[in-house]
Amino acid sequence: MFGRRAFIAALVLLVGVVGAKAGSEGRSARTLSAEGLAQVSDYIRNEVATGKIPGAILLLQQHGKPIYHENFGVRDVATGIPMSADTIFRLYSMSKPITSVMAMMLVEEGKLALDDPVARYVPVFAGMKVGVEKKAEDGKVSLALEPQAHPVTIKDLLRHTAGLPYGSSGGGAVRELYAAANLFNGDVSNADFVAKLAALPLAEQPATLWDYGFATDVLGRVVEIVSGKTLLHFEKERLLDPLGMTETAFYVTDPAKFPRIAEPMPDDRNINPATPVRDIRRPAIWQSGGAGMVGTVGDYARFAQMLLNGGTYDGRRYLKPETIALMASDHVGPETRIARDQSYYPGGSSGFGLGFAVRTSVPPGTSWPLGEYRWDGVGGTFFFIDPEDDLFGIFMVQTPSQRGRIQLALKTLIYQAMGR
Repeated sequence: MFGRRAFIAALVLLVGVVGAKAGSEGRSARTLSAEGLAQVSDYIRNEVATGKIPGAILLLQQHGKPIYHENFGVRDVATGIPMSADTIFRLYSMSKPITSVMAMMLVEEGKLALDDPVARYVPVFAGMKVGVEKKAEDGKVSLALEPQAHPVTIKDLLRHTAGLPYGSSGGGAVRELYAAANLFNGDVSNADFVAKLAALPLAEQPATLWDYGFATDVLGRVVEIVSGKTLLHFEKERLLDPLGMTETAFYVTDPAKFPRIAEPMPDDRNINPATPVRDIRRPAIWQSGGAGMVGTVGDYARFAQMLLNGGTYDGRRYLKPETIALMASDHVGPETRIARDQSYYPGGSSGFGLGFAVRTSVPPGTSWPLGEYRWDGVGGTFFFIDPEDDLFGIFMVQTPSQRGRIQLALKTLIYQAMGR
């Protein structure tokens, strides 16, 4: 079902991770130095003190126990309420790994297959054309529509090779169409959202380019169709409630919790010029599997620990170890001949798996671990899972404009604290 090449790659990763953990039991475990962690704290405090962010939370957990858990600053400069563990954050694209896990549960049960065409579940996808820019002799560019050479598959949705980009001005004719469609600006069901999306052309032929966008939202709709439940209902039944992720949802329903919501600085509340940070106090119909969830650091820690454990938490199994290994394997490597768009977010030392970026080479001047997998959200949050060191980290903050700079600096300081 997984495909022979992908299965072998996952098996190699699984054996390597198990071997690394077994080996670490016979030697001194790699630890984070107190001096290094003090530099991490100083960095975040300076970000707050200089007014770049209101506040933040950083959790580092190793061997199943927190080794660093600090709150910084305030939830919102307007209220001055101190940051605390129960603060609620917009997760944005940190929703994607959760949706991907739900899909892989269905794959394990044989209700879904990675090579299935999406059109098997969402018939309108069969009719989607590929937009191709054509340049005439007079220099004018027009958009031609061509049939799909291969159908969009479930695997394409998971690894962002479906040709479903986020819209942007100046990014080409298809991206202009996506931007003009204002797909983020509306409140529709997942069924209606996918229907709107299917009325647009694909940006490129499926399985030819890593192109970040709405693929995981379509995946969320597939999960609904296969499970026969809304995305949130299925997530609560199979993952959120059993794991104890009681604060994770698509918006905040209880007005008593409104003061717990983290907000960006007053001048840092736009994702882009046309899209403000989402108001999660307003009940929404759209359960965006790609960018819609909210939650706390403690909730996401349970999810991350389950992944790091190889699919188990508190004695309950959610996924098989080989499924986690498959998800954390590179599925856009050179052998796939999949190109990478110019803003390839995983970066040059990483590939992309089934829901996560995956470290495939060591960045120059570091000894960062291979097999580390991770993702982040446009609101500023990020997480990483490091199987080699039996470690995960979660950083919670709301700052669309500062997120990339802070993420790189913090990851560097954290690994320096480990001697990496």
